[in-house]
Amino acid sequence: MIICAKKMEYHLGNQCQLVQNQVMKVNSEKERASPLCMKALASRGRLDTVSQQMASHPQYLESFLRTQHYILYMDGPLPHHYRHYIAIMAAARHHCSYLVSLHSAQFLRVGGDPLWLQGLEAAPPRLQQLDHINKVLAHQPWLTAHSHIQALLKPGEQCWSLAELVQAVVLLAHCHSLCSFIFGSAAETDTAPSQRVPHGTPPGYCLCDAANGNTALPPTERTPRRRSLDSSCELACLRERIQKSQEEKERKGDTVLQSHTLLHIDAEEEEEEMMFLTDPSRFVTDPDFGYQEFARQEEDHFQVFRVQDYSWEDHGFSLVNRLYSDIGHLLDDRFRSVASLPSPHDPDLKRAIWNYIHCIYGIRYDDYDYGEVNHLLERGLKLYIKAVACYPDSTKNPLCPHPLSPLKASEKVHVNLLVMEARLQAELLYALRAITQYMIA
Repeated sequence: MIICAKKMEYHLGNQCQLVQNQVMKVNSEKERASPLCMKALASRGRLDTVSQQMASHPQYLESFLRTQHYILYMDGPLPHHYRHYIAIMAAARHHCSYLVSLHSAQFLRVGGDPLWLQGLEAAPPRLQQLDHINKVLAHQPWLTAHSHIQALLKPGEQCWSLAELVQAVVLLAHCHSLCSFIFGSAAETDTAPSQRVPHGTPPGYCLCDAANGNTALPPTERTPRRRSLDSSCELACLRERIQKSQEEKERKGDTVLQSHTLLHIDAEEEEEEMMFLTDPSRFVTDPDFGYQEFARQEEDHFQVFRVQDYSWEDHGFSLVNRLYSDIGHLLDDRFRSVASLPSPHDPDLKRAIWNYIHCIYGIRYDDYDYGEVNHLLERGLKLYIKAVACYPDSTKNPLCPHPLSPLKASEKVHVNLLVMEARLQAELLYALRAITQYMIA
């Protein structure tokens, strides 16, 4: 069953006016976005930058929220704490502490073991096995091979089922591409506090999004240096659970987490300790592995991915929809929504942006004249697109993306959405092709 966030209804009571006022600040002309934003605002009392920017394109926002809610919270082969931990792994590849913190909080809320947040080595071997395909999809997806799929599905105690792997791959690609949007939107470094709405979550409301503010904590003092995961109540709960985990390990004779980590710490140290637990680098192996120019690869076995041989419409959609029910329709709706976004520019520009992103990931369209890319995209725009798509990490970005000053804010959001969706489809194409090759072999 698919739940549309737009149709979730509940009474907001005295919060209605405060919610409506802040939603109107997003864009008073976008009435379709209001119900979605109102639910995000009422849930956690704030509306974050990512949602505000996506709300300028309400039809796309609706599609995005439906897909993300389905991946994270609806029926699927993976348990919910696995889903959030996989999201942490994906976001950590781009050092996106924004998403790492959000999914760490959600991981704990759904019953995840807090000791796993010490780092990837503390997670079960089954999750650690995803590290290689996570790394490859994030930075050089053309390296994805059926041998990687075979290794994960190899019979054994820690093996994955095909359905589980497909959901994991979709989640990895979703979070990798969302990192690009967050980086391009500068949402991770946004320090402007939002107005707090009192009380909290209405009864029966389901937290449906990890990027639209539903899971973000609005601290009273926010700085780019650190972000707390959740309220003091959540911290107290976490400390209690960690203490119980320590006692259990002590009884088993295992090494005990040092007592000073989350016990007997003052209010100022709580936030630092939580960031210590969710430092993205703790979930990253081989940190030097990153994007390399596909066009400069000299190895003969790096063949260009030709869409005529394997496309989303003819191959990827049907495979993913068969192995992970309904997700194909939701993803396809996202791709169609971003393609139909209103734009003052020539439609050829949107296609040039999409095909350029696929090109830098080694995907080519035989029926497209790539001379159009240089003709339609200025050098500054190309640098920006490549930076957001391939290097969404401010600590490692070698391109120093241009601010796109000639573009209006809404146009920049449009470009960022195109980058996110084109990258998402590129990763899915490589992963699904590898799965298809494994099934055929």
